[in-house]
Amino acid sequence: MKEKSIEQIALRARKASLEIANLSAKAKNDVLKKIAALLEENTKKILAENKKDLANAKANGLNSVMQERLRLDEKYVKKIADGVRQVASLPDPIGKILQKEKRPNGLEIVKETTSIGVIAIIYESRPNVTIDCAVLCLKSGNATILRGGKEAFLTNQILGSIIQKALKACKITADAVQVIPTVDRKAIEELLKQNTLINCVIPRGGEALIRYVTENSSIPVIKHFKGVCNIFVDEFADLKMAKAITVNAKCQRPSTCNAAENLLIHKKVSNKFLPEIAKELAKKNVSFRCDKESLKILSSNKIPAELATEEDFYTEYNDYIISVKIVNNLKDAIDFINKYSSAHSEAIITKNKSNGAEFLNSVDSSCVYLNASTRFTDGYEFGLGAEIGISTDKLHARGPMGLAELCSYKYKIYGKGQCRS
Repeated sequence: MKEKSIEQIALRARKASLEIANLSAKAKNDVLKKIAALLEENTKKILAENKKDLANAKANGLNSVMQERLRLDEKYVKKIADGVRQVASLPDPIGKILQKEKRPNGLEIVKETTSIGVIAIIYESRPNVTIDCAVLCLKSGNATILRGGKEAFLTNQILGSIIQKALKACKITADAVQVIPTVDRKAIEELLKQNTLINCVIPRGGEALIRYVTENSSIPVIKHFKGVCNIFVDEFADLKMAKAITVNAKCQRPSTCNAAENLLIHKKVSNKFLPEIAKELAKKNVSFRCDKESLKILSSNKIPAELATEEDFYTEYNDYIISVKIVNNLKDAIDFINKYSSAHSEAIITKNKSNGAEFLNSVDSSCVYLNASTRFTDGYEFGLGAEIGISTDKLHARGPMGLAELCSYKYKIYGKGQCRS
């Protein structure tokens, strides 16, 4: 795609952002409801395009886990539409007064939420991202430029056309949401240069994509590089609960960034718990990368495993593989997580309130759980309606990013002729 074409897309988005920033809450909610209705009305057409994408992905050797990321069905389309309606039902984030103060000189200073402007989303194979990001940006008064991956190209194009149809039906500029109509990598290069027109870039996908965007962007980036999530089974854990949570966190959808990659087990329960959980995970075709102590336990129970390298504990597998380590105490577990984690999502399974509190306070990650699966790190599950991404940064946004994280603020100052002396 030509440089000028990307620049024109960015210019149209900038113009649109100034228009939609001032839309009423009703106008924004009406277009979201229209998007939800059109998604359901066009389910068959969406699935037909998705089927073509899946066939192409299979022909190009995309593995089964990654194909699962791409796959849509009627139930999933309905869930996406329900998520759109949930966003519509949320309070409008724009124009919220954060702070109000009257100065001694009579100036009234009001700090109020406002939209960011133009947000570019660069993502890979999940077509639901197209809808999630578009509706969150619309609700928060931001224009969006979407650049999806080649695997979901046809699905993304029809979803984009549905969004634009809804915008036009509601008499809102269609330039408020634009899907880049090419998978040419050069389009990303040009997009990342548009720092006078685009205010923020959010990459979603594999670590290689996110690092490429971060290293090549002249626009501020909100990101997480990877999801190396940890489960710690404490000595005071309910082992039945620990088993259920571990299986869910690893196997419910292993291709996601909130799936567990490392399993830490307190040494006092390791001989009992590790063989039991390993057998459950093995039933789901999970393989094990173990430290010396856990490898010894599995070997004595005739459960196949291999010795982990240090790099394994840093690895986001996105597959049916888990790394295992035995730790001596809570402090060792916390230290391990703060070293090897990607600061995404971590969980402790324990009945000890003190240990639970120490874990939640001391683990330096965006989401920390007590007795629950890391798979809940998700905008929909957090009641945000959807998410535009998950941030492990500490500035501006952290964790699942919903409407509040898509807002900036401005100061409105009301005077009566005051002049500074």
